[in-house]
Amino acid sequence: MDLANTNDNLAFDPEGPVLLVGGYGTVGAELARMAAADWPLLLTGRSEERGAALARELGDAAVRRWDLADPAPFAAAARAVVSVVNDPDDRVLRAAARAGVPYVDVTRWTTRLQRAATVAALLRPTAPVLLSSAWMGGVTGLVTAALAERLGGAERVEVAIRWDLADRAGADSVEFMDRLGLDYEVVRDGRRSAVAPLSGPRTVRIGDFPTKVAGIDTPEQFTLPLTLGTTTATTRIGFSSQASTTALLAAKHVGFFRWGRGDRFRSARHAMLYSPGEGGVALLRIDVSHAGRELSALVEDAAGQAHLTAVGALLGLRRALGADGAEPPSGVAFPEQTPRPEQVLADLAALGVTVKLRSDERTRAAA
Repeated sequence: MDLANTNDNLAFDPEGPVLLVGGYGTVGAELARMAAADWPLLLTGRSEERGAALARELGDAAVRRWDLADPAPFAAAARAVVSVVNDPDDRVLRAAARAGVPYVDVTRWTTRLQRAATVAALLRPTAPVLLSSAWMGGVTGLVTAALAERLGGAERVEVAIRWDLADRAGADSVEFMDRLGLDYEVVRDGRRSAVAPLSGPRTVRIGDFPTKVAGIDTPEQFTLPLTLGTTTATTRIGFSSQASTTALLAAKHVGFFRWGRGDRFRSARHAMLYSPGEGGVALLRIDVSHAGRELSALVEDAAGQAHLTAVGALLGLRRALGADGAEPPSGVAFPEQTPRPEQVLADLAALGVTVKLRSDERTRAAA
Protein backbone atom coordinates (compact mmCIF):
# COMPACT_ATOMS: atom_id res chain seq x y z
CA MET A 1 0.00 0.00 0.00
CA ASP A 2 1.19 3.50 -0.82
CA LEU A 3 1.27 5.11 2.60
CA ALA A 4 1.84 8.50 0.99
CA ASN A 5 -1.81 8.42 -0.06
CA THR A 6 -3.14 7.64 3.40
CA ASN A 7 -6.01 9.95 4.31
CA ASP A 8 -4.31 11.67 7.25
CA ASN A 9 -6.05 14.87 8.29
CA LEU A 10 -4.19 17.62 10.12
CA ALA A 11 -5.78 21.00 10.77
CA PHE A 12 -4.09 24.27 11.66
CA ASP A 13 -5.00 25.59 15.10
CA PRO A 14 -2.90 28.61 16.19
CA GLU A 15 -3.87 27.91 19.82
CA GLY A 16 -3.42 24.15 19.56
CA PRO A 17 -0.55 21.92 20.66
CA VAL A 18 2.77 21.39 18.96
CA LEU A 19 2.62 17.90 17.47
CA LEU A 20 5.85 15.92 17.94
CA VAL A 21 5.82 12.86 15.69
CA GLY A 22 8.14 10.43 17.42
CA GLY A 23 7.81 12.64 20.47
CA TYR A 24 8.88 10.11 23.08
CA GLY A 25 11.87 8.53 21.37
CA THR A 26 15.43 9.35 22.39
CA VAL A 27 15.56 12.71 20.59
CA GLY A 28 11.82 13.34 20.80
CA ALA A 29 11.81 13.13 24.60
CA GLU A 30 14.68 15.64 24.81
CA LEU A 31 12.79 18.01 22.52
CA ALA A 32 9.54 17.52 24.43
CA ARG A 33 11.15 18.50 27.73
CA MET A 34 12.46 21.74 26.23
CA ALA A 35 9.40 22.62 24.16
CA ALA A 36 6.95 21.99 27.03
CA ALA A 37 8.10 25.23 28.66
CA ASP A 38 6.52 27.23 25.82
CA TRP A 39 3.72 25.23 24.22
CA PRO A 40 1.21 22.46 24.98
CA LEU A 41 2.33 19.24 23.30
CA LEU A 42 0.79 16.28 21.51
CA LEU A 43 3.22 13.34 21.44
CA THR A 44 2.74 10.51 18.95
CA GLY A 45 4.47 7.25 18.19
CA ARG A 46 3.77 3.56 17.70
CA SER A 47 2.67 2.91 21.28
CA GLU A 48 0.76 5.23 23.59
CA GLU A 49 1.98 3.26 26.60
CA ARG A 50 5.60 4.17 25.89
CA GLY A 51 4.79 7.87 25.94
CA ALA A 52 2.53 7.85 28.99
CA ALA A 53 5.33 8.31 31.55
CA LEU A 54 6.81 11.25 29.62
CA ALA A 55 3.38 12.87 29.33
CA ARG A 56 2.91 12.58 33.09
CA GLU A 57 6.33 14.12 33.65
CA LEU A 58 5.54 17.07 31.40
CA GLY A 59 2.06 17.66 32.74
CA ASP A 60 0.50 19.59 29.86
CA ALA A 61 1.05 16.95 27.17
CA ALA A 62 -1.22 14.44 25.46
CA VAL A 63 -0.21 11.12 23.88
CA ARG A 64 -1.74 9.40 20.87
CA ARG A 65 -0.76 6.57 18.55
CA TRP A 66 0.44 7.41 15.04
CA ASP A 67 2.42 4.57 13.50
CA LEU A 68 3.72 5.82 10.16
CA ALA A 69 3.97 2.21 8.92
CA ASP A 70 0.27 1.63 9.64
CA PRO A 71 -2.12 2.87 6.89
CA ALA A 72 -4.80 3.78 9.44
CA PRO A 73 -5.43 7.53 8.99
CA PHE A 74 -4.53 10.01 11.71
CA ALA A 75 -6.30 13.28 12.48
CA ALA A 76 -5.36 16.13 14.81
CA ALA A 77 -5.29 19.91 15.08
CA ALA A 78 -1.94 21.56 15.80
CA ARG A 79 -0.12 24.89 15.66
CA ALA A 80 3.04 23.19 14.31
CA VAL A 81 4.47 19.75 13.57
CA VAL A 82 7.99 18.51 14.24
CA SER A 83 8.94 15.16 12.69
CA VAL A 84 11.47 13.50 15.01
CA VAL A 85 11.19 10.06 13.42
CA ASN A 86 11.84 8.77 9.92
CA ASP A 87 8.96 9.58 7.56
CA PRO A 88 9.93 7.52 4.49
CA ASP A 89 6.62 8.03 2.68
CA ASP A 90 6.32 11.75 3.51
CA ARG A 91 3.05 11.20 5.37
CA VAL A 92 3.68 13.84 7.98
CA LEU A 93 5.03 16.35 5.47
CA ARG A 94 2.07 15.92 3.12
CA ALA A 95 -0.50 16.19 5.89
CA ALA A 96 1.10 19.33 7.33
CA ALA A 97 1.59 21.03 3.97
CA ARG A 98 -1.98 20.34 2.85
CA ALA A 99 -3.33 21.78 6.10
CA GLY A 100 -1.10 24.86 6.21
CA VAL A 101 0.56 23.73 9.46
CA PRO A 102 4.18 24.87 10.04
CA TYR A 103 6.44 21.85 9.67
CA VAL A 104 9.98 21.03 10.84
CA ASP A 105 11.87 17.82 10.01
CA VAL A 106 15.20 16.77 11.55
CA THR A 107 15.47 13.13 10.43
CA ARG A 108 16.19 12.93 6.69
CA TRP A 109 19.32 11.86 4.91
CA THR A 110 20.20 13.71 1.72
CA THR A 111 18.15 11.89 -0.92
CA ARG A 112 15.05 11.95 1.28
CA LEU A 113 15.58 15.64 1.97
CA GLN A 114 15.81 16.27 -1.77
CA ARG A 115 12.58 14.37 -2.31
CA ALA A 116 10.88 16.22 0.56
CA ALA A 117 11.84 19.57 -0.96
CA THR A 118 10.32 18.44 -4.26
CA VAL A 119 7.14 17.12 -2.63
CA ALA A 120 6.73 20.34 -0.66
CA ALA A 121 7.29 22.50 -3.74
CA LEU A 122 4.61 20.58 -5.64
CA LEU A 123 2.18 20.98 -2.75
CA ARG A 124 2.81 24.77 -2.67
CA PRO A 125 2.66 25.04 1.12
CA THR A 126 1.25 28.20 2.66
CA ALA A 127 3.07 27.58 5.95
CA PRO A 128 6.81 27.19 6.62
CA VAL A 129 8.46 23.87 5.70
CA LEU A 130 11.84 23.81 7.45
CA LEU A 131 13.96 20.84 6.38
CA SER A 132 16.44 20.90 9.24
CA SER A 133 18.23 17.59 8.75
CA ALA A 134 21.76 18.96 8.54
CA TRP A 135 23.83 17.12 11.15
CA MET A 136 22.37 17.30 14.68
CA GLY A 137 19.01 18.83 13.80
CA GLY A 138 20.48 21.57 11.65
CA VAL A 139 23.09 22.75 14.17
CA THR A 140 25.88 22.44 11.59
CA GLY A 141 23.96 24.68 9.19
CA LEU A 142 23.20 27.24 11.88
CA VAL A 143 26.80 27.48 13.10
CA THR A 144 28.07 27.65 9.52
CA ALA A 145 25.71 30.59 8.92
CA ALA A 146 27.05 32.29 12.05
CA LEU A 147 30.65 31.90 10.87
CA ALA A 148 29.76 32.99 7.34
CA GLU A 149 28.16 36.15 8.74
CA ARG A 150 31.44 37.02 10.48
CA LEU A 151 33.56 36.29 7.40
CA GLY A 152 31.24 37.77 4.81
CA GLY A 153 30.68 34.40 3.14
CA ALA A 154 31.53 30.71 3.22
CA GLU A 155 33.54 29.56 0.21
CA ARG A 156 34.80 26.41 1.92
CA VAL A 157 33.10 24.51 4.74
CA GLU A 158 34.55 21.42 6.40
CA VAL A 159 32.69 19.61 9.16
CA ALA A 160 34.37 16.99 11.36
CA ILE A 161 32.17 14.95 13.73
CA ARG A 162 33.30 12.94 16.74
CA TRP A 163 30.62 10.31 17.45
CA ASP A 164 30.73 9.27 21.11
CA LEU A 165 29.96 5.54 21.25
CA ALA A 166 29.19 5.79 24.98
CA ASP A 167 26.32 8.17 24.33
CA ARG A 168 22.61 7.45 24.41
CA ALA A 169 21.19 6.85 20.95
CA GLY A 170 17.93 5.82 19.33
CA ALA A 171 17.66 3.03 16.82
CA ASP A 172 17.30 5.54 13.96
CA SER A 173 20.60 7.18 14.85
CA VAL A 174 22.72 4.71 12.88
CA GLU A 175 20.56 4.50 9.78
CA PHE A 176 23.35 6.33 7.96
CA MET A 177 25.08 2.91 8.01
CA ASP A 178 22.59 1.83 5.35
CA ARG A 179 23.99 4.55 3.05
CA LEU A 180 27.64 3.51 3.28
CA GLY A 181 27.36 1.32 0.17
CA LEU A 182 26.10 4.17 -2.00
CA ASP A 183 28.14 6.92 -3.62
CA TYR A 184 26.91 10.46 -3.04
CA GLU A 185 27.39 13.84 -4.65
CA VAL A 186 29.53 16.62 -3.23
CA VAL A 187 30.71 20.02 -4.43
CA ARG A 188 34.46 20.58 -4.34
CA ASP A 189 36.12 23.63 -5.84
CA GLY A 190 32.81 24.49 -7.47
CA ARG A 191 32.46 21.16 -9.26
CA ARG A 192 29.96 18.44 -8.49
CA SER A 193 31.26 14.90 -8.37
CA ALA A 194 30.32 11.53 -6.90
CA VAL A 195 32.42 10.18 -4.04
CA ALA A 196 32.41 6.95 -2.08
CA PRO A 197 31.41 6.97 1.60
CA LEU A 198 34.30 6.82 4.09
CA SER A 199 36.68 8.24 1.50
CA GLY A 200 39.35 10.86 2.17
CA PRO A 201 40.26 9.74 5.71
CA ARG A 202 42.35 12.15 7.75
CA THR A 203 43.08 12.97 11.37
CA VAL A 204 41.49 16.14 12.71
CA ARG A 205 41.79 17.60 16.20
CA ILE A 206 38.27 17.95 17.57
CA GLY A 207 38.68 19.68 20.89
CA ASP A 208 41.24 17.69 22.88
CA PHE A 209 40.88 14.61 20.69
CA PRO A 210 42.87 13.83 17.55
CA THR A 211 40.16 11.95 15.64
CA LYS A 212 40.43 9.96 12.44
CA VAL A 213 37.49 10.99 10.25
CA ALA A 214 36.24 10.00 6.80
CA GLY A 215 33.55 11.22 4.43
CA ILE A 216 29.86 10.64 5.08
CA ASP A 217 26.72 11.68 3.20
CA THR A 218 24.94 14.48 5.09
CA PRO A 219 22.36 17.05 3.88
CA GLU A 220 24.45 20.17 4.53
CA GLN A 221 26.81 19.09 1.76
CA PHE A 222 23.85 19.41 -0.61
CA THR A 223 22.25 22.56 0.80
CA LEU A 224 25.21 24.82 1.63
CA PRO A 225 26.29 25.28 -2.02
CA LEU A 226 22.69 26.24 -2.83
CA THR A 227 22.07 28.57 0.10
CA LEU A 228 25.44 30.13 0.93
CA GLY A 229 27.22 29.69 -2.40
CA THR A 230 29.77 27.33 -0.83
CA THR A 231 32.19 25.98 -3.44
CA THR A 232 33.54 23.16 -1.26
CA ALA A 233 31.41 21.43 1.37
CA THR A 234 32.73 18.33 3.11
CA THR A 235 31.50 16.42 6.16
CA ARG A 236 33.52 13.64 7.79
CA ILE A 237 32.82 11.44 10.79
CA GLY A 238 34.99 9.58 13.27
CA PHE A 239 34.35 7.75 16.51
CA SER A 240 35.45 8.00 20.09
CA SER A 241 36.91 4.53 19.70
CA GLN A 242 39.81 4.42 17.26
CA ALA A 243 39.20 0.68 16.95
CA SER A 244 35.65 1.31 15.74
CA THR A 245 36.85 3.77 13.12
CA THR A 246 39.51 1.30 11.96
CA ALA A 247 36.95 -1.52 11.79
CA LEU A 248 34.56 0.61 9.77
CA LEU A 249 37.25 1.59 7.29
CA ALA A 250 38.35 -2.05 7.05
CA ALA A 251 34.77 -3.13 6.32
CA LYS A 252 34.62 -0.55 3.59
CA HIS A 253 37.96 -1.75 2.17
CA VAL A 254 36.69 -5.34 1.74
CA GLY A 255 33.46 -4.08 0.15
CA PHE A 256 31.11 -5.04 2.98
CA PHE A 257 28.88 -2.01 2.50
CA ARG A 258 28.52 -2.82 -1.20
CA TRP A 259 27.68 -6.52 -1.01
CA GLY A 260 26.13 -6.25 2.46
CA ARG A 261 23.34 -3.90 1.41
CA GLY A 262 19.66 -4.63 1.89
CA ASP A 263 17.53 -5.93 4.72
CA ARG A 264 19.45 -9.19 5.10
CA PHE A 265 22.55 -7.50 6.51
CA ARG A 266 20.89 -4.50 8.20
CA SER A 267 21.31 -5.81 11.74
CA ALA A 268 24.98 -6.58 11.06
CA ARG A 269 25.59 -3.10 9.71
CA HIS A 270 23.86 -1.37 12.61
CA ALA A 271 25.57 -3.58 15.20
CA MET A 272 28.93 -2.13 14.18
CA LEU A 273 27.99 1.16 15.88
CA TYR A 274 24.70 0.79 17.71
CA SER A 275 25.62 0.00 21.29
CA PRO A 276 24.12 2.95 23.18
CA GLY A 277 25.53 3.75 26.59
CA GLU A 278 24.45 5.89 29.51
CA GLY A 279 25.59 9.18 28.03
CA GLY A 280 28.44 10.98 26.36
CA VAL A 281 29.50 14.31 24.90
CA ALA A 282 28.58 15.60 21.46
CA LEU A 283 31.57 17.19 19.72
CA LEU A 284 31.99 18.56 16.24
CA ARG A 285 34.25 21.03 14.51
CA ILE A 286 33.30 23.37 11.68
CA ASP A 287 35.96 25.16 9.61
CA VAL A 288 34.83 27.96 7.29
CA SER A 289 37.03 30.00 4.97
CA HIS A 290 36.21 32.98 2.80
CA ALA A 291 38.33 35.51 0.90
CA GLY A 292 41.55 34.27 2.49
CA ARG A 293 40.22 34.33 6.06
CA GLU A 294 39.46 31.29 8.21
CA LEU A 295 37.28 30.76 11.25
CA SER A 296 36.68 27.53 13.15
CA ALA A 297 34.04 26.54 15.68
CA LEU A 298 34.18 23.74 18.22
CA VAL A 299 30.61 22.78 19.15
CA GLU A 300 30.20 20.84 22.38
CA ASP A 301 27.10 19.58 24.16
CA ALA A 302 27.86 17.86 27.45
CA ALA A 303 24.31 16.48 27.47
CA GLY A 304 25.05 14.41 24.37
CA GLN A 305 24.11 13.90 20.77
CA ALA A 306 20.37 13.42 21.30
CA HIS A 307 20.20 16.66 23.27
CA LEU A 308 22.14 18.57 20.61
CA THR A 309 19.80 17.28 17.90
CA ALA A 310 16.82 18.33 20.03
CA VAL A 311 18.35 21.79 20.45
CA GLY A 312 18.50 22.10 16.67
CA ALA A 313 14.89 20.96 16.43
CA LEU A 314 13.77 23.46 19.07
CA LEU A 315 15.47 26.35 17.28
CA GLY A 316 13.83 25.16 14.06
CA LEU A 317 10.43 25.10 15.76
CA ARG A 318 10.92 28.62 17.10
CA ARG A 319 11.81 29.79 13.62
CA ALA A 320 8.84 28.09 11.96
CA LEU A 321 6.48 29.72 14.48
CA GLY A 322 8.17 33.13 14.43
CA ALA A 323 8.91 32.69 18.12
CA ASP A 324 12.51 33.82 17.64
CA GLY A 325 11.48 37.37 16.80
CA ALA A 326 11.97 37.01 13.04
CA GLU A 327 9.48 36.52 10.24
CA PRO A 328 8.89 32.78 9.63
CA PRO A 329 10.21 31.44 6.32
CA SER A 330 7.90 31.33 3.32
CA GLY A 331 7.70 27.82 1.91
CA VAL A 332 10.69 25.48 1.95
CA ALA A 333 13.79 26.60 3.87
CA PHE A 334 16.97 25.15 5.36
CA PRO A 335 18.53 25.97 8.76
CA GLU A 336 21.47 27.99 7.44
CA GLN A 337 19.02 30.44 5.87
CA THR A 338 18.37 31.87 9.33
CA PRO A 339 17.63 35.60 9.24
CA ARG A 340 19.45 35.97 12.58
CA PRO A 341 22.93 34.46 12.09
CA GLU A 342 24.41 36.90 14.60
CA GLN A 343 22.17 35.39 17.33
CA VAL A 344 22.88 31.72 16.65
CA LEU A 345 25.73 31.24 19.12
CA ALA A 346 23.87 33.05 21.90
CA ASP A 347 20.78 30.91 21.26
CA LEU A 348 22.87 27.74 21.47
CA ALA A 349 24.61 28.91 24.64
CA ALA A 350 21.24 29.57 26.29
CA LEU A 351 20.34 25.93 25.64
CA GLY A 352 23.54 24.52 27.11
CA VAL A 353 25.63 24.20 23.94
CA THR A 354 29.16 25.60 24.08
CA VAL A 355 30.72 27.04 20.93
CA LYS A 356 34.36 28.10 20.86
CA LEU A 357 35.70 30.09 17.94
CA ARG A 358 39.27 30.04 16.72
CA SER A 359 40.69 32.64 14.36
CA ASP A 360 44.32 33.56 13.75
CA GLU A 361 45.42 31.12 16.49
CA ARG A 362 43.35 32.94 19.13
CA THR A 363 40.57 31.03 20.87
CA ARG A 364 37.63 32.63 22.61
CA ALA A 365 34.34 31.38 24.02
CA ALA A 366 31.27 32.50 22.13
CA ALA A 367 28.33 33.46 24.28
